[in-house]
Amino acid sequence: MILLRRLLGDVLRRQRQRQGRTLREVSSSARVSLGYLSEVERGQKEASSELLSAICDALDVRMSELMREVSDELSLAELAASAAAEPVRAPVRPMLNSVSVAGVPPERVTIKAPAEAVDVVAA
Repeated sequence: MILLRRLLGDVLRRQRQRQGRTLREVSSSARVSLGYLSEVERGQKEASSELLSAICDALDVRMSELMREVSDELSLAELAASAAAEPVRAPVRPMLNSVSVAGVPPERVTIKAPAEAVDVVAA
């Protein structure tokens, strides 16, 4: 299951780390406890819209930019999950009837079929 709070936390952490800022700096600027911000970044707590707004202000990032990045991450996660859920199917090979060419000189035998559909076995 894809957890939105985990994706949101990952994006917030990346934004903070891109700026070279510590949790302490951002939590102080956003007026959020260090522990709570850490839990939000780890996807353990759901952030309210008010809290997200304060964190975005502290990071000087528009909330729409943050949500766009979260949306992109969510799309990728959904694609990966759906690709993993689809069963891998073996290629289908057409079945051919057996034909005996015993006693026929090899120069007289012609096989007309796609190469990948024919198994030639020497008798």
